[in-house]
Amino acid sequence: MSSIIRLLSKVKNRKLDSGLAPQPQPNSLLPMEDPTSTLPEKTPPSGIKSWAEEDRPREKLLLKGRQSLSDAELLAILIGSGNAEETAVDLCRRILKDCANDLHALGQKEVNDLIAFKGIGEAKAITIIAALELGLRRRLAEVRQRKQITSSRDAFDELQPLLGDLDHEQFWILLLNQANKIVSRERISAGGVTSTVADSKIIFKKAINALASSIILCHNHPSGSLKPSTADRELTRRLAESGKLLDIKIIDHLIVGIDPQNYYSFADEGLL
Repeated sequence: MSSIIRLLSKVKNRKLDSGLAPQPQPNSLLPMEDPTSTLPEKTPPSGIKSWAEEDRPREKLLLKGRQSLSDAELLAILIGSGNAEETAVDLCRRILKDCANDLHALGQKEVNDLIAFKGIGEAKAITIIAALELGLRRRLAEVRQRKQITSSRDAFDELQPLLGDLDHEQFWILLLNQANKIVSRERISAGGVTSTVADSKIIFKKAINALASSIILCHNHPSGSLKPSTADRELTRRLAESGKLLDIKIIDHLIVGIDPQNYYSFADEGLL
C-alpha cells in the first residue's frame, strides 16, 4: 500500500515539473478591453466627394444646368482635381482671385503662368487655355453670322476678340463692300508693346485685290488706354486722304484696349 502511495506522489510531482499544473481562470466579472479602442480615429474626407451630390460641380451641372455653376466650378470640371490642401473648386477660386475674378484676364495667361499654381501641371494648364480659346472662337462664330456693319459697335465686336488679349500692338483692317458687308478681315502688322507699323501700300493693295468699297482701321493699345496718340491721328488723316484718290473710303478707325466692352471710334468722335 505504501508503495502505491509513493508511486502516485511521483506522478504528481512529474506533472508539476512539466508545467501541466492547472492554470488560474480569468475573472469573468472584469471588463474585457475593446481591441478596436486603440485604433486611430478616421478623419472624415474633405474632398469634393464628401460634398452633397447636388453641390459637386459635375452633378450640379446635370441636376441644375450649366448656368447654375460659378466660374470656379466650371473651371474645376476642366482640371478634375486639386492638390493635397485644396479641392479643385478651391484651387480654381484662387486662380480666379489672382485674375481679379476676370475671365478676360485669365484668357491672357500662358501655360507658365498657370503652372505656377500648386496642383496645375502642364496638361491642366493647356486644358484651361484650350477651353478659353474655344469660347473666344464661339464668340467669333456668332459675330460672323452678322456680316453687315451698321455701327462702330458692330466693327468692334468683330475685331475685339482678335486684339483684346494681346500684350503687343497689332494693326487690322475690315474690308467692306458697297452694302457695308464684310469682305474680309486682314492683319496688316504686329509690333511691340507701344507701337506697330501700318503700311498704306499694303492696306490699299489688300482693299483693291478684294474689290472693297470701304475700310475700317483698327489697332490695340495693350496699356489699356483708349486715347489716340498724335501718330494715330496723323496716320488716320493720311489714309483717309489716300483713300479718296482711290475711291476707297476710310469709314472708321477703332482703338481697342483691354476692356472687352469699351473702345475709341474716330468716326463717333467726329474725326472722320
